[in-house]
Amino acid sequence: MKKSVFITLAFLLLVQFNGYSQKTGGRTTVKNDTISVDSLEYRLIIDDPGFETWLATQLPESYYSKDYYEAKNRLYVQAWNINYQSMNNNGLYNSYIDYNPNIDYGLDLNYKLYYYFKYFERMNHVSLLSGGR
Repeated sequence: MKKSVFITLAFLLLVQFNGYSQKTGGRTTVKNDTISVDSLEYRLIIDDPGFETWLATQLPESYYSKDYYEAKNRLYVQAWNINYQSMNNNGLYNSYIDYNPNIDYGLDLNYKLYYYFKYFERMNHVSLLSGGR
C-alpha cells in the first residue's frame, strides 16, 4: 500500500516536472527595451469628501511638469511629517506620509498630492511651507 502511494506521488511529480519543462523548453528571446520590471501601482487615498470637488476647480494636471510636482511634494511631505511628529500638531496632521523621492509615482498621483496640500492649507488656514505658496 505504501509502495503504491509512493509510486503514485512519484509519477505525479514526474508528470508535473515534465509538463513544466515542456512549457519552458521552447526558444525564448528577450529584448532589453521591452522588459517591464516595475509593475507596482501606487494609490493616493484622500478621505475628505470636499477634495475632489475642489480639485475640479484647480489648474489642469498638465499645467505644471511632473518634476515640478515632485519637487514641491518633497518639500510639502517633509513639512507635513515634521508637523505630524511635533507634540502640538493640533490634530490636523493625523498620519505620516511615506513619500520616497526615488520612486516614480507618476504624474497623476503627484498632481493630486500637491493639490491636496494646497487644499489642506486653504481649508485649515495654515501654511505648510514658509515663504508663502
